Amino acid sequence: MERPPNGRARPLLWRATLFLSVVCIAASGTLLLAGALRAVPLFEARMVVLLLFATLFSLLAFGAMQCVFGFLVRRVRRSVAGGAASWPDDLPETAIVLPCYNEDPVRVFAAIRAMHRSLQSLRRDESFAFFVLSDTNQPEGWVQEEAHWQRTCDELGPEARIHYRRRRNNLNKKAGNVADFCRRWGAQFEYMIVLDADSLMSGEALVELVATIERNPKAALVQSVPRLVRSETLFARIMQFTTRLYGPLFVAGMDRWLQRDANYWGHNAIIRIAPFMKHCSLPRLPGKEPFGGQILSHDFVEAALLRRAGWEMWMAPHIEDSYEESPPTLIDAAQRDRRWCQGNVQHAWLLLARGIRPISRFHLSLGILAYAASPVWLALLVVGSLNAIGFHRTGLTPVLQPGLLESMGIDPVLQAQLLLGLTAALLFGPKFLAVVDLFLTRGAAQGFGGRFRTLVSVVAETLFSMVLAPVLMAFHSLFVVTVLAGRGVRWVTQRRAADGTSWTEALTTHRWQMLLGLVWTIVLAWFAPRILLWMSPVLLGLLAAAPISVFTSRRTLGEKTRRIRLFTTPEETSPPEIVRAMDEEIARTPAHPPGVMPAIVDPTIHLLHLSLLPGQPVSGSDPGDKLALCERLVAAGPDSLDREEKLAVLSDRAAMRWLHRKHAE
Repeated sequence: MERPPNGRARPLLWRATLFLSVVCIAASGTLLLAGALRAVPLFEARMVVLLLFATLFSLLAFGAMQCVFGFLVRRVRRSVAGGAASWPDDLPETAIVLPCYNEDPVRVFAAIRAMHRSLQSLRRDESFAFFVLSDTNQPEGWVQEEAHWQRTCDELGPEARIHYRRRRNNLNKKAGNVADFCRRWGAQFEYMIVLDADSLMSGEALVELVATIERNPKAALVQSVPRLVRSETLFARIMQFTTRLYGPLFVAGMDRWLQRDANYWGHNAIIRIAPFMKHCSLPRLPGKEPFGGQILSHDFVEAALLRRAGWEMWMAPHIEDSYEESPPTLIDAAQRDRRWCQGNVQHAWLLLARGIRPISRFHLSLGILAYAASPVWLALLVVGSLNAIGFHRTGLTPVLQPGLLESMGIDPVLQAQLLLGLTAALLFGPKFLAVVDLFLTRGAAQGFGGRFRTLVSVVAETLFSMVLAPVLMAFHSLFVVTVLAGRGVRWVTQRRAADGTSWTEALTTHRWQMLLGLVWTIVLAWFAPRILLWMSPVLLGLLAAAPISVFTSRRTLGEKTRRIRLFTTPEETSPPEIVRAMDEEIARTPAHPPGVMPAIVDPTIHLLHLSLLPGQPVSGSDPGDKLALCERLVAAGPDSLDREEKLAVLSDRAAMRWLHRKHAE
């Protein structure tokens, strides 16, 4: 029998320790709160508060204990050792698939050229083929993708296997795009490495992914741990710093107790194609969206289906040079979370599905709770505020009757202090352990700007997180409510770069959050001023939502913090070679003429475009209508056509030939 990638024993002891610790911590916190809540006269109100608190405290304890596990693992240096093994001489055929939807083609193909050249330097490029799987529905982007693909092929030479395919029908979005690739070309490859449009991996990382799964024939998927790079706005730089400093401890702890039951994050992972094609045909959920229909967040479900079939799933934190990029602004991050929220809520259908393993049900449950925790927290704050208002209006004074803790010599004041201390330990303990782990690693702090700047960055990030948390709570609560109300989400393009959020956009997006904060502040100031100070972090975050969104979206502020070396990461201090290579590719990429006209007037791009069109004409198309569109384009220019009309013309061979001849005349 093959040993797991890291040669470790079964994780039962680690899992038992983790869950027992979480239960003990959550029970202790709930017991301490129950003592304080005996002053609340309504039994039902006490039970509601305790239930909400126990849920939140369990999630908080779970995250903190994973960090503790990670700290212990890293300190005793028993992390994954897969990278020490040598690579096989011959690698199996592997496809690198990159689905994209209205992305910047300059960045997409610059990354491909950088990754291919990195593989060439290792003399491993013959084992890999790149597939750009486009779902782009913007006519200008479609033409630009074709032009940049042609340039990439010309530059890398005929031996480079760089393929491009645009789907006419965007069925099932990214999951459908990957499934379509598997049906068409999956039989030609043993593995596929799935990337996102903002993904980047070095040749060493790509080869190591293949070598790791090759060494473990029971593994159907190996997930690398991508790091954030190339952040420019203040918001993105703070997120980049946070994940880089605190992330390794959480990942090490997660990897220790999950082992062969790891999850799939949708990108920067290698998949064994045969079992994926056999077991991962996604079901269509009963009913209509947002609960039913196509599965929006496919990665967790695909991992659960592979695990149900008996295949193993592994994380590979030992693999370096795996990267992705962060949303540039708070609003962009919220838009992404909106899609993820709907996808995770859909997973409730699968919790009781036949054959799903308990650990997979746990993964799905955590995904749901990641968003359900926000309305739970909001409800807990509202109920607490109402209780305080009730005591203030009635003039009653809380009177605690002796209970279990008092009989043990723990007075109510000490109970409150213990609960506050336990909560603070769970909230800030992981940050403290991450800093200690960094400082105990020789030379590691220099990558974060030195010890002093690291501490300043941690304090600043902590303050920012405190005011950001209620904003995200309000966002996620709204997302959950809208999904439960039956409102689905549209598939929109994710912005990879932004030059600041305008005040108009910020006020429009955050107005209801600021209104909630204002009303809440006024009500508490009038009816329960005693708890106004305790609620101030939440209220301040809601009231300042728009300014936070605007100022953290600025590249200028991001650049200023970079110059003084705040929120610095090792990838900023010393950019990895693959990141530098991609940036150089982007800088030397010549600008192509914008719009759809190059596909009409440029002979090379025109012939390329025709060669990539499917043989069958668009169903239901009327040649007379196409001719009218062509004549209007010639007479008034492409701006006279809307997006659908441009797509109709670009999709028709006869129309494109007619336009090309007309222009030549």
